[in-house]
Amino acid sequence: MEKGQTKREILNAALEMFSVQGFEATSMAQIAEAVGIRKASLYSHFESKQSILEALVQEVLRQYTAHSIFGQAAGDVPATPLTPDDAVAMIQEQVRYILHDPNISRARKMLVIEQFRNPELAVLQTKQNYTDVMRYFTSLVKALIAQGVLAQDDAELMAAQLCLPISVWINLCDREPAREQEIMALMERHIRQFFRRYQAN
Repeated sequence: MEKGQTKREILNAALEMFSVQGFEATSMAQIAEAVGIRKASLYSHFESKQSILEALVQEVLRQYTAHSIFGQAAGDVPATPLTPDDAVAMIQEQVRYILHDPNISRARKMLVIEQFRNPELAVLQTKQNYTDVMRYFTSLVKALIAQGVLAQDDAELMAAQLCLPISVWINLCDREPAREQEIMALMERHIRQFFRRYQAN
């Protein structure tokens, strides 16, 4: 097995275990066994379990920035959905990505488990699940107000009203995947009601 491939398999196995049983409860021996290598060989790729975690965090951030609309750089103007249909399609596509991309999904679950034990991961959890989401939706709402799609109002509160229920529904789908279709339908009703409530006259 090539070194690069082995390293990737170690990271995949560790992320899977961290997302199910947590960082502290996972041992280097368990990771090595999952990959099918000796524990000593594992240390030739990573010097510690902490170094595996750090590599995973960097990879998660890279994927998040590359693929999540919420990970756009501060100050970027988001693509503006001019109609409720546009908004429903854009937001639901993003939610499906968040729910079904295996690395993003496992990383999110790991952050939920570790947020009360690891200060670094607590900061990352807040960034990805609140700060970036609120920043994105506040920019989106401001753009819609500027374009005359939505009425003038408190953009930050409007953004909170739009995005925070969606964050709760994502967490619910993590716990109860069978409810995804129900949640997607509820999400569509929510987005359409938001546009009706704040539509410009």
